[in-house]
Amino acid sequence: MERYSLLVVCLWLCLAMAKSESSYNYYRLPASLRPQMYHLSILTQLENPEDLRFNGTAKILIEALETTSNITLHSKNLIINETEITLREIEGEGGLDNCVTSTSVNPTHDFYILKTCQELLAGHSYELKLPFSAELNRQLEGYYRSSYLDPATNEKRWISITQFAPASARLAFPCFDEPGYKATFVVTLGYHKNYTGLSNMPVKETKPHETLPDYIWTEFEESVPMSTYLVAYSVNDFSNKLSTLPTSVEFRTWARSNAINQCDFAAEFGPNVLQYYDEFFDIKFPLPKIDQFAVPDLSYNAMENWGLVTFRESRLLFSPGRSSLADKQLLAYVVAHELAHQWFGNLVTMKWWTDLWLNEGFATYVGSLGVEHIYPDWHSKDRSALSALMTSFRLDALVNSHPISRPIEMVSQITESFDEISYQKGSCVLRMMHLFLGEDSFRSGLKSYLQLYAYKNAEQDNLWESLTQAAHESGALPSDYDIKTIMDSWTLQTGYPLVNVTRDYSANTAKLSQERYLRDTAISRAEHGKCWWIPLSYTTQNEKDFGNTAPKAWMECTRTGESVPKTIQDIPGPDQWVIFNNQLSTPYKVNYDTQNWKLLIQTLNSEEFQSIHVINRAQLIDDILYLAWTGEQDYETALQVTDYLQRERDLLPWRSAFNNLKLLNRILRQTPNFVFFKRYMKKLLSPIYEHLNGMNDTFGSILQEDQILLKTVVVDWACQYQVSDCVPRAQSYFRSWQSEPNPDENNPIPVNFRSTVYCSVIKYGTDEEWDFLWSRYKNSNVGSEKQTILSSLGCSREVWILQHYLEAAFDPKGAIRTQDSSLSFQAVASSEVGFLLAKKYLINNVDFILKYYHPQTRSMSRLLPAISEQVITASDLKEFREFVKNEEKSLQVVHQAIQQSLEAMQTNVQWMERNYQQFSRCVLNHL
Repeated sequence: MERYSLLVVCLWLCLAMAKSESSYNYYRLPASLRPQMYHLSILTQLENPEDLRFNGTAKILIEALETTSNITLHSKNLIINETEITLREIEGEGGLDNCVTSTSVNPTHDFYILKTCQELLAGHSYELKLPFSAELNRQLEGYYRSSYLDPATNEKRWISITQFAPASARLAFPCFDEPGYKATFVVTLGYHKNYTGLSNMPVKETKPHETLPDYIWTEFEESVPMSTYLVAYSVNDFSNKLSTLPTSVEFRTWARSNAINQCDFAAEFGPNVLQYYDEFFDIKFPLPKIDQFAVPDLSYNAMENWGLVTFRESRLLFSPGRSSLADKQLLAYVVAHELAHQWFGNLVTMKWWTDLWLNEGFATYVGSLGVEHIYPDWHSKDRSALSALMTSFRLDALVNSHPISRPIEMVSQITESFDEISYQKGSCVLRMMHLFLGEDSFRSGLKSYLQLYAYKNAEQDNLWESLTQAAHESGALPSDYDIKTIMDSWTLQTGYPLVNVTRDYSANTAKLSQERYLRDTAISRAEHGKCWWIPLSYTTQNEKDFGNTAPKAWMECTRTGESVPKTIQDIPGPDQWVIFNNQLSTPYKVNYDTQNWKLLIQTLNSEEFQSIHVINRAQLIDDILYLAWTGEQDYETALQVTDYLQRERDLLPWRSAFNNLKLLNRILRQTPNFVFFKRYMKKLLSPIYEHLNGMNDTFGSILQEDQILLKTVVVDWACQYQVSDCVPRAQSYFRSWQSEPNPDENNPIPVNFRSTVYCSVIKYGTDEEWDFLWSRYKNSNVGSEKQTILSSLGCSREVWILQHYLEAAFDPKGAIRTQDSSLSFQAVASSEVGFLLAKKYLINNVDFILKYYHPQTRSMSRLLPAISEQVITASDLKEFREFVKNEEKSLQVVHQAIQQSLEAMQTNVQWMERNYQQFSRCVLNHL
């Protein structure tokens, strides 16, 4: 295996070390040793593009907690010069020399194990020095290379950057690469003087290199205690924009020199949101500086390294004339998310990856609070909440979903946990808790938790203890309730509840029961009987008190996990509706009896529809379309709900509708009855399209940002269904752009319409339009603009163009960066013609694609949803199952995503068999 040739050079012969495979095979490091401090010295040479390498020394101060004769740490793809390994005790005067007799490896868990000459004694400290070297890799993990084109010289410029999360510090230096092994770090970088060195901490001193001319060493200040995955450093030739803060924290935003003018928004927003978190957590940001760094190549959207936060360019850079409002808001959210991590994740870190959601769920939720605080007129908090709920509802309705907090026993499982369940569902349950506890208890509990575990590691039970204490002190929770009991039902179980509400109209009561909602109707829900502690908020047609999200009652579970049915008293009479789950404060779905649905439909289809809170209007659409999908309600009832959209002028209900109708569209457009669905969509869309003045540039006169977003999304859907003048207007805009003498500088298409215009023109155009747009992609200097173009190029209906585009997406030497290839694939797979081509390309090239992404195999999972959403026949499902079976070994790295895709396909096949004819008849009745 390549592993051995990289790890060990033949120099080991000099010490007659016996290299072998270790018998230690547990997935966690032994608990006998604990690192206290690392001195990292790393020399990076970027001048020779043919040989980009680094070499260095890791000097680790280790405390022995137990007596042992082994040192086990992590190392992967590093050449360790074992002739120069030193080990010495540093207790007492001068210290005592120890040594290493042999080394062994465990390639499964990346362990590098050193057998010591003498035992390391409990209570004593030791210094281990390990010299190492490796290639500056191309795989976007560990310590790797990234590049950009210098427009002045047209030459490729190289930089180096790190991506250590979740378990890739071991690719950069030998270390105890688990989150629980916090230590301080003194980083020293060697590089050519024409470059800049950055790390987590400010520069302490710079001095000339001892032997290399024009090279320097830059030493950074000692860090606070932190986990290895948060260590970061870079050698680059970037420029920076300095922001001012009322505190003494230095705040800089870095980018390529020819993109530094796109940093203004992030450089203004970042310090503001950092200051908000100082106040929100009531704990000051603990580092003296923070850098935001725009990386040309990054496997994640961003990474929260303490003090040196890295972002994809499209998530940090903003060009007012080329980036849309949606791009701007997404940028703000990503910055807020990463800066929230500086407290949740960095200051207090999970003990093990089981509780990854403590990092990601919190950053997702608190990030939305940060954006809302800085830009309250965006109303982004409700939009973020609804988006998180809808995303997690979709995935968590699958048997093959997973709990928020899940066991992790392999590195590959850590990567799989970076998904919507950890981020979006994690955010939803925290929002639920915030709403049922109230502001004071929630923030008091968080502050107590962060102070108690600052610079340490914690698990979810520690958080529950702090919040329970705060809740009991304030009276926000009954004394016989505790947070752990309630929240464990949400974090340790897969799925979410469907609450069935059956009213007794003569007794003025409502009986509530719960069951797990599953999208696969072939599975008995009784077999998946689970119980959730559900805070019940509700309001009536008379009250309309949607603002009160505090629970009026609770659905409880027995000690053995059975649900206790609940009866609510004093419900109004048969002429008034009741709505449960005010503002969708808790992630569950609700099904009512027939009469209550009738009452709701009457209000929705009347002038009084706005008396129902906008989030609850979105909830009713989402719930009824889910219930119709699985047969709890019929599509006649569902379409009576969606009919009201002809009156709706708010963004959130339309978002909810589009989220559900997109799935129906992808199924129905493959059937002869699509014509009826298309007419129905035109009926829904025409009134709001006209109300918003269609594809006319009226954005300057719209005062509310959410109305700009509404107009953007409505026009996009209108062009898909050829409503009114939408497509001709798009073509007219595009022709104007084509006739510009300098189209790369001047684009007359309104920025918020560009994705719609591009897609519409490519869809109904020829290779001439495609080539024009492809040229604009290659010439663009704006990350968000490049992504918009990539998503639009897949809209073509020309088979040969789409085939060419698929191959371009996975060309290692092509114009599309690895991080963006999934965007191109998704664009092709999402179109009517492209779906079959993309599916065939995936099946025929699976080994090539896996190799292309290796080791970032989670990127492969991004290719699957666009395929799985469109498989609707038993024969196509069978074909995909056979493909999975034949490629079982290769696809093991994305096992979870594959199983979820197969289940989603199964539910589509079921829908066709159960609902297709009924749905088609109902749509005809509503035209």
